[in-house]
Amino acid sequence: MYRIGLIGDYNPEVVAHGAIPRAIELAAKDLGKQVEVEWILTPRLLQAPPEEVLSDFDGLWAVPGSPYKSKEGVLQGISYARENLIPFLGTCGGFQHMVIEFARNVLGLAEADHAEDNPAASLLIVAPLTCSVSQQTHIFTLTEGSRIARIYGRLEIAEQYGTCNYGVNAAFTEKLVEAGLCVGGVDTKGEVRLMEYVQHPFFIGTLFQPERSAFQGIVHPLLKEFVFQATQQAKDV
Repeated sequence: MYRIGLIGDYNPEVVAHGAIPRAIELAAKDLGKQVEVEWILTPRLLQAPPEEVLSDFDGLWAVPGSPYKSKEGVLQGISYARENLIPFLGTCGGFQHMVIEFARNVLGLAEADHAEDNPAASLLIVAPLTCSVSQQTHIFTLTEGSRIARIYGRLEIAEQYGTCNYGVNAAFTEKLVEAGLCVGGVDTKGEVRLMEYVQHPFFIGTLFQPERSAFQGIVHPLLKEFVFQATQQAKDV
């Protein structure tokens, strides 16, 4: 039995929280694998060393639902996945915090922060979007040659946002890319909406919520690849 940890504070009223276990189940069934999920509440990641909490998981997903009860807990979990080459996916708020963690710990920008819960921060890596995209379906263009494009098998996709008012601060995109967190796709305005860390087996974030495909019973290609990587890595260890 493979295990995927969901880093976030479970709330039955959050649409994505209902969708994610279904999406993983659909992907696992399609792959012929048995996968169980466990919610990892964010404060728990500060109550014990990350390896004590996370070492038994084959994949980690930082889920939507920010602001989290413990932002530092989420960042600890993301760091663990990045440093230990654990297959990682971040969607919506999880993607935003993936970018913050990378900025702090790879770029060395210790003050990197999120405008949602710390709008007065001196260095806002995640800033308000120019206009709300909440609950909307948009078209995205994927970066040719990227891992994300290979997973989807095409360069144009349509995906739905959740409740979303924040995204990557464009002023820092070049620095992120130079350090290896590359742009996997943009919206119709050219704004970054997907990123991937090229020095990691699977470390991908999306501002939209691919998990919502589960409500239509769809096996989503990105989520299937995430589950596949988790089960493959576990097999190889």
